[in-house]
Amino acid sequence: MLINELSKRTGVSIHTLRYYENYGLISGSSDETVVSNNYKQYDEILVEKVEWIVQAKKAGFTLAEIKKSLNEWFSGKLEADRKIEIVQDKIKEVDSRIRELKQVKKFLVDCLKDVENGDC
Repeated sequence: MLINELSKRTGVSIHTLRYYENYGLISGSSDETVVSNNYKQYDEILVEKVEWIVQAKKAGFTLAEIKKSLNEWFSGKLEADRKIEIVQDKIKEVDSRIRELKQVKKFLVDCLKDVENGDC
């Protein structure tokens, strides 16, 4: 499939897909016999990989973290225990971020009360 079809099927923009390709997350193949264009073909498995990348990003994984484990995750080389460890580590990180955001919210609520009371 061409990149525009991959984009339609995943809901990810062509620009983002090209970025992922330049970053090394996905890759297409060129037909060396065709010299009139530089179109690349993308395998069917990339639909699932791109969807996995999108979900991993939503879960808080960085592209560097995704790149580190993407191929191992899909090739079956990553043991279930390691997958569990990766996800548990991310959960701890998210919990820490939630605590930080709660502290920020408390500060802002206190600041708002001070402003409303004329103390600030």
